[in-house]
Amino acid sequence: MRKERLMQIYAALKEKGYNPVGQIVGYILSEDPTYITNHAGARQMISRIDREELLKDLITAYLK
Repeated sequence: MRKERLMQIYAALKEKGYNPVGQIVGYILSEDPTYITNHAGARQMISRIDREELLKDLITAYLK
């Protein structure tokens, strides 16, 4: 479920012309929701994702 949400957030950021990876990293590091656009409900979606769990998922996927 986190992956699907993250993909939707990525798409919303891309649609608005942002650098999705940079914006998501900024959010993860700072927990500042303004890194994520309101477009397509992306900010609300990311607020529902536990950052620690997301980091665990990302590191696990990277190391595979």
